[in-house]
Amino acid sequence: MSKKVLLGMSGGVDSSVAALLLLKAGYDVTGMTMRLRPEAYMQQSASGGCCSLDDIDDARRVCYQLGIDHLVLNFTEQFERDVIQYFAEQYAAGRTPNPCIACNRHLKFGAMLQKARLLGFDFIATGHYAVITQNDSGRWLLKRAPASKDQSYVLYSLTQDQLAHTLMPLGPYTKPEARQLAEEAGLRVAHKPDSQEICFVEDNDYASFLERYTGTKAPQGDFVDAQGRILGRHRGITHYTIGQRKGLGISFGKPMYVTKIDAVRNRITLGEEGSQYAASLLADDLNFIPFDTLDKPLQVQAKVRYQARPADAVLTPVDGGRVRVDFAEPQRSVTPGQAVVFYDGDLVVGGGVIL
Repeated sequence: MSKKVLLGMSGGVDSSVAALLLLKAGYDVTGMTMRLRPEAYMQQSASGGCCSLDDIDDARRVCYQLGIDHLVLNFTEQFERDVIQYFAEQYAAGRTPNPCIACNRHLKFGAMLQKARLLGFDFIATGHYAVITQNDSGRWLLKRAPASKDQSYVLYSLTQDQLAHTLMPLGPYTKPEARQLAEEAGLRVAHKPDSQEICFVEDNDYASFLERYTGTKAPQGDFVDAQGRILGRHRGITHYTIGQRKGLGISFGKPMYVTKIDAVRNRITLGEEGSQYAASLLADDLNFIPFDTLDKPLQVQAKVRYQARPADAVLTPVDGGRVRVDFAEPQRSVTPGQAVVFYDGDLVVGGGVIL
């Protein structure tokens, strides 16, 4: 009997091609679209983001084309609690969170796997570009996809149990190859553009979203230099992130960058070129994949942003379940709230949240 797979389908080309590949591999596939955005955000746009009404319809139509069942399951309450509320709380604390990582952790691999087990499925699957393997001792591993579309950065929090019960059939493929497979199969989403925005934030306007969501407007405060001297006034900390140069709302006659956001004192520190680099960082909320805990320094390559190149670094365990990351060369715009992900070549060692 074929193994039963519950495939998360966003209505895009990647998850649609994942369905195609799983069927060709002999799996018994059911497509499942998670309804994530609460009603208030579903009304923003029928077609914005990765979980809109149009996306749900696209997923349903692809499943019909492929002759497989399609489910739409409601996870809006958990999404609001674990993603939207988290997003708002982090920004209010002067941090810049990555809501897609939170969504993967709590919804697309946490809640989805739990639901799959309740429904009697053997595996879940997604359209992510990453590779799941197993070593000789039976430990499950996550590796970077060989193509530029690699998405392992947003998957560092996967547990051994999740890896053991997850399929990622797109791992060996490039995005152009996936689109070609979709074209050859006549899938309606073959040329559908990738979603670029956070699904619940219209037009990527974080500050306006946070004002609407919380019902309060971030208060104005002071721009200061590294010595605490006042340079001017800012519009509210939710308008800014580490490394930002444009849109400061004030001209200094030379490029100035956000280097620190102090939510307690409502201050934003600015510095000149060079001040936005950091040679080290602290991270917590850690997850390691090839092993359970880090008990001694480890040479790795570390990424501080999704689009950043992995940089040589040393991980050192410190008190409080944290690690210190010391880079061989200073890194630009190390941002509290973002993820730092550790690699050993193409192997994902793990990651955590920058403090």
